[in-house]
Amino acid sequence: MSDVADALRSSLDGPWAEVRELARRQIEPGRFGPPETDLSTEDYRARVLDQLLDLASLGFAGLGLSTDQGSADQGASVTAFEMLGHGDLSLFVKAGVQRGLFGGAVAALGTERHHERYLEPIAQARLLGCFAMTETGRGSDVQSLRTTITHDPATDELVVHTPDPSARKDYIGNAARDGRMAAVFGQLVTADGTGHGVHCVLVPVRDDAGRALPGVTIGDCGGKAGLPGVDNGRFTFDHVRVPRDNLLDRYGAIDAEGTYSSPIESDGRRFFTMLSTLVRGRITVGAAAGSATRNALTLATIYGLHRRQFAGLDGQDVVLLDYRVHQRKLLPALARSYALMYAQNDLTRTMHEVLRAGDDADERDRRRLETRAAALKVASTSHASTTIQTCREACGGAGYLSFNRLGKLRADTDVFTTFEGDNTVLLQLVGKSLLTSYASQFEDLNAVQTVATVARQAGAALLERTISGSLVQRLLTGAPGRDADDALGDRGGQLALLTDREEHVLETLAARLRRADRDDPRQAWQTFDAAGEHVLEAARAHTDRILLEAFAAAIDECPPGEAHDLLDLVADLFACSTVEAHRAWYLEHGRLSPEQAKRLTGRVDDLLAQVRPHAQTLVDAFAIPREWLASDLLDPLSSTEVEASVQGAVSGQGGITTG
Repeated sequence: MSDVADALRSSLDGPWAEVRELARRQIEPGRFGPPETDLSTEDYRARVLDQLLDLASLGFAGLGLSTDQGSADQGASVTAFEMLGHGDLSLFVKAGVQRGLFGGAVAALGTERHHERYLEPIAQARLLGCFAMTETGRGSDVQSLRTTITHDPATDELVVHTPDPSARKDYIGNAARDGRMAAVFGQLVTADGTGHGVHCVLVPVRDDAGRALPGVTIGDCGGKAGLPGVDNGRFTFDHVRVPRDNLLDRYGAIDAEGTYSSPIESDGRRFFTMLSTLVRGRITVGAAAGSATRNALTLATIYGLHRRQFAGLDGQDVVLLDYRVHQRKLLPALARSYALMYAQNDLTRTMHEVLRAGDDADERDRRRLETRAAALKVASTSHASTTIQTCREACGGAGYLSFNRLGKLRADTDVFTTFEGDNTVLLQLVGKSLLTSYASQFEDLNAVQTVATVARQAGAALLERTISGSLVQRLLTGAPGRDADDALGDRGGQLALLTDREEHVLETLAARLRRADRDDPRQAWQTFDAAGEHVLEAARAHTDRILLEAFAAAIDECPPGEAHDLLDLVADLFACSTVEAHRAWYLEHGRLSPEQAKRLTGRVDDLLAQVRPHAQTLVDAFAIPREWLASDLLDPLSSTEVEASVQGAVSGQGGITTG
């Protein structure tokens, strides 16, 4: 690795660099990577279980889980999971279910007695568990779960029941094969019939021999588009009884007399407070999506730097990455991956601080964390789906071979846009939070309440800064005015352009909603529903702006030198390609003239030409051990490529035909 790449690695590794280095040294590819040959579903699941058990020996097991939750290193935990995302994503998901979701529910929603009894065996994978929230008929509507958890004062037990087929717990990781206990979410009901909203209870589902316990029916979701090593399954409960102590009662408890109590009076606020403590899972999914994307970009970039096709002016075949169209495929995506990694590091740091503060965390900080986690989860997982597919295409037929991993990466990350929050629903949450200026429990606002809240506001929502306000102010103050040509060449000007788009979209959305009659629930709902795409666009504009802010902050912290200058160049590419992607909006709203829009394409092309010589350095800085990337794409003259060429089947850019 060159000195510049090493300096970039130090910048990218962020506050838990030591965890990344430990992972690079200890996560052996043969032991924790994807299998080298195709396996049956049962063999793949067994392999991933063995890998999960092996992780306990590496020192990663207890990160984020501690009987003293005040000392748990949440940032280290997310970073460790992010590094697992470079390997077999089936292992990442299974470990995430075990320690992040099941263990996280016990840690965040349980109290000291639960921590002392369960956290250590969960961390060491001696107690294998499931996170049973999603229901067949509810999906993202968690607040409306139909599973019931009813207290029986005669026996002082909780009765867990599935009232109808739509209440079946579905798509549950670890359920079909290995889980012994489930953290089950359902409506808590006291003996007098009073409902207290969604709570979580620990329910044993299998005995030591792996047999379903009485009253528990377990199903297997079967084959999936990806993640073959994860045993997703289904649960139904027929009046299953568990001790009252199994209720995770940090935010809601029932005493021996059957009386319910909670430190939070409102069912809605209590529900969203409970969910906010589980935000780490959402952040981890975004982090792992970033890792998988960096895998794909590294493979496709190295392939593009060595694979030659079609003779150039000198009679020699041209390196793929020297074609401008190929640069446009990969380099803007590479720049966005840098921006996302810096934003992810900042998000992980913020999460660590908020979760370390526990119940003492400022409510505004907690809500800001939830909003940013939702925004970046969408950004990272959407970027993964788009970019990994682009990388597959950029490697032609070689990218389609199973051994070269790109197809598997695409299949394994596809569901990341769905779990830990459907991306469309999460964008709606981000948009609502921006509209309501972080109104209390914005996630609890339905469409009608959102319209009413916006109507009460006198003016546009204030933009929340994600990095140092002084840095942003300094950059914006030094911006060269509203001329787009000048602005695009200046960091403050670029920030001003992205901020302008966000502010305008928010202001026009708020004005649109204010026209609704908030006293007419039907009309208010229809108005909000009709503005759905407008809400999503506000969230996307917000995300682009916070990515550039995070990139600017990272550059500001990087010492002067070649690495700093290269980051500056990559940030220019990110900013200009982002504006170019939304060129229609800037044209429609008079921020770009037609001539400026045309020049913008030339500016991006110039930046691509400047970044191209540094492509190898930029992917080297991800510091992904080559052993983790076992693939013929790292050696385009491998036997596979040579054989295809000898058969005379080369056609198109990087493509292989067999007809």
